[in-house]
Amino acid sequence: MAGLSISKAIAQALAAEMERDSNVVVLGEEVAAFGGTYGATSGLLDRFGGERVRDTPISEGVIVGAAVGAAMNGLRPVAEIMGINFAFLAMDMIVNHAAKVHSMFGGQFRCPLVVRTTSGGGRQLAATHSQTVEHLFAHFPGLKVVAPATAADAKGLLKSAIRTDDPVMFVEQATMYSQRGEVPDDPDFLIPLGKSDVKRRGRHVTVVAYSKMVDISLKAAGELAKDGIECEVVDLRSLRPLDLDPVFESFKQTNRCVVVEESWRTYGVGSEVAARIYEECFDYVDAPVKRVAQKEVPLPYAGNLERAALPQVEDVVAAVKSVL
Repeated sequence: MAGLSISKAIAQALAAEMERDSNVVVLGEEVAAFGGTYGATSGLLDRFGGERVRDTPISEGVIVGAAVGAAMNGLRPVAEIMGINFAFLAMDMIVNHAAKVHSMFGGQFRCPLVVRTTSGGGRQLAATHSQTVEHLFAHFPGLKVVAPATAADAKGLLKSAIRTDDPVMFVEQATMYSQRGEVPDDPDFLIPLGKSDVKRRGRHVTVVAYSKMVDISLKAAGELAKDGIECEVVDLRSLRPLDLDPVFESFKQTNRCVVVEESWRTYGVGSEVAARIYEECFDYVDAPVKRVAQKEVPLPYAGNLERAALPQVEDVVAAVKSVL
């Protein structure tokens, strides 16, 4: 095990997979000479050369369109989009081509493509550059959506995403790159896609989260423990496939649930989780499922207003106490 930042864990995963498989290529804006916006592709150009690490024009349609074609012809491209907000410019390529090609061609084609991108607020980049919208992409069958919360998960999930034959949106929270954690050195370390993980055991309330909200939820659980309230924190890790078995198992013990997401509450991940709990675990419900989410406004630029709009530890604490 080694202590690594999330950024370094991603870089390590990319380098390991490129070393293992010569079909793995990286493309995107500033991924080569500059080493990536957050340093995740630093050193790859020197190590693997310009044929496999390519800077692209500032055109998300070109980046993902080229990557889809490359994937259909035998390569395993990792395409970087600087922010998920810009992925809207490649929406047609992602959801009408990458996600559907395997089905529409009767299984004759695969599209082993990873689109790495960032998501979330907290950097004062205002409404059009701070959205948390990975759940929109998770709506589409044929497209996997992964959102890690720790350095170890980032490494293990990215390696698995590169190896799968399906297209994957790999979504990294933009303020978490410097967050450190223990990461296995094992070159074969993999975490299967679509497997949730219990990050903290507890018996009073089940807290379901993903990405940065896992960290927020764990901090809230620490505060609640001081009052004798023990939360079980379940990290979804993937939005599609969505593994809710650990959530159901936990809920049948706690009978109460709070779902925490950074996006807006309306039509969000919390809505899906709550609906599935009511469908699968109705006889165990002792209180309404509570949802904690971003305020329903375009995210403000001013730091104090941005913080007020985003879910905070105190919001999770209040929600847990309300269901008790």
